[in-house]
Amino acid sequence: MNEPVFIIPLWADLLAVGLGGIQGALFASGFRGQRRLDFLGVAIIGIMLGMGGGLIRDLLLNVAPVGLQSNWYLLTATGAALLGMLLAGVFQRLNAVIVGLDAVVIGLFGAFGTSKALSLGLPLVPAVFIGVCAAVGGGVLRDVLVGLPVAIMHVGSLYAVAAGVGCLVLALSHELGASLPLAAVVGVVVTTVIRLLAVIFDLSLPEQRMLYRRKVAVETTAIPIVGPDTE
Repeated sequence: MNEPVFIIPLWADLLAVGLGGIQGALFASGFRGQRRLDFLGVAIIGIMLGMGGGLIRDLLLNVAPVGLQSNWYLLTATGAALLGMLLAGVFQRLNAVIVGLDAVVIGLFGAFGTSKALSLGLPLVPAVFIGVCAAVGGGVLRDVLVGLPVAIMHVGSLYAVAAGVGCLVLALSHELGASLPLAAVVGVVVTTVIRLLAVIFDLSLPEQRMLYRRKVAVETTAIPIVGPDTE
């Protein structure tokens, strides 16, 4: 018996791509001095952030990238990036808008990635992993392209954690009998709320040097400490 194929509604996928394109263009247009980007550079960052998550999701699932099967994805990402550039001056004064777009984008891509993985028969944990990769993948590609440290690997506002919790809630909801569309909505809401709360209250995971195991190792000289005064 053939298993039902999960199809992400075109309007929803394009919404995620468009929001990602705007958010990416706003990010790229904020560079100043020698790091400033030209028109093409800002557009490329916007397109990459808009489409990167979906491309990584489909590559990990070993399916044809949906974003390359239709003209609408590249057109939407490009148009959104152009819109982000045109309105950059307005949006830069509205930091809450940028933060909100960022939270919604990771929620949408995480939900779509997890839902598609579950529909293809992946177990819960790999499906959540796919969702998180889709959620943060565009941001990772963005940071690599502009030569910045990858944001999710450094102390920050629970970027990947928010996506992980949202994807896990989605997967558990589906396991408990909720339909994938309903579970996806719940996952998006959870991811968005956690991300916004983390930014508002400046929440983050503890730095690695504060972990108890490292503290014990340092105190017992089990590992060398390399500092500016060490020769």
